[in-house]
Amino acid sequence: MQIKYTLPLLAVAGFLFATYTAINSNNPTPIAEAITEPASAPFKAFIAGAGIIEAQSRNIAIGTPLPGIVKAIAVKVGDQVKADAPLFYLDDLDTLATLAIKRADLTKAKADVTIAKATFNDAKSLSDLAEAVTDRRAISAEELLKRRNAMLITKARLESALALVQQAEANLADTETTLSRLIVRAPVEGEVLQVNIRPGEFAPTGFLNTPLLLLGDLNQLHVRVDIDENDAWRFDKNSKAIAFLRGNRSFKVDLSLAYVEPYVVPKKSLTGDSNERVDTRVLQALYRFDRKQLPIYVGQQMDVFIEARDYSTNKDSENSQNDAKGPSS
Repeated sequence: MQIKYTLPLLAVAGFLFATYTAINSNNPTPIAEAITEPASAPFKAFIAGAGIIEAQSRNIAIGTPLPGIVKAIAVKVGDQVKADAPLFYLDDLDTLATLAIKRADLTKAKADVTIAKATFNDAKSLSDLAEAVTDRRAISAEELLKRRNAMLITKARLESALALVQQAEANLADTETTLSRLIVRAPVEGEVLQVNIRPGEFAPTGFLNTPLLLLGDLNQLHVRVDIDENDAWRFDKNSKAIAFLRGNRSFKVDLSLAYVEPYVVPKKSLTGDSNERVDTRVLQALYRFDRKQLPIYVGQQMDVFIEARDYSTNKDSENSQNDAKGPSS
């Protein structure tokens, strides 16, 4: 009897469980509450864009003209540096050894010039004595020719020695230039934003995803705004613009246009929104603002709203005028 009723009961229980699971799976997933309320546009018609803070001089990714092992770092994050100040040093032992060789070569070349000058002066004196003899019977034509040729040969050797001095000086200057290039210096006055290299590490040349060192002039900050290419035709350089600090919309600041980069580029700055388009191009406008009004850092994002002309009002006005005129006869 127990087996007779057990199987139907299990079947009913399985059906009820499946029904319960199906009903619960159809319930909408509750939407997670936003950590902070998003900023709202202060204009009736506007262009919205994501902005990212950067230095007035742009964020300068410092590279090295020569590859090598880093010997020492001269700065740390947050340091204020003057233009041409040393940032870090590359290993220079090989270059210093080469420099010593080039200096010795220059010293030898100058010594050879001294010898060549003395030899030339001796040959010239003998030639002058021979030329001063008025009685050609006192000296043979062959001897006179030898002395003339000897003077010309020593003169050519002197010129060659002088040329070798110039070559040695050029080689020395080349090595000194290489030595100076092993000291990476600041191209502009600014603040050190990042240091991503350590003593003993290898510093490569060329483009790097992570710069060796990041530098920027923070006396004035800019916000780089990405304007979708579909809204580029609505953008007006003279329009008002307001930026809200990402994460706290109570911090806002009026923007003034610094300049617009007229070349439309592929979008790179991502906001993280699930509905964000990434397969688009953007017009980049750079705005300046008073950094004292905001607790903000380079690389931080802002929500930017730019006032735009309300074209929908113009269309409604045109439609009403067409309706008032009626059909054309």
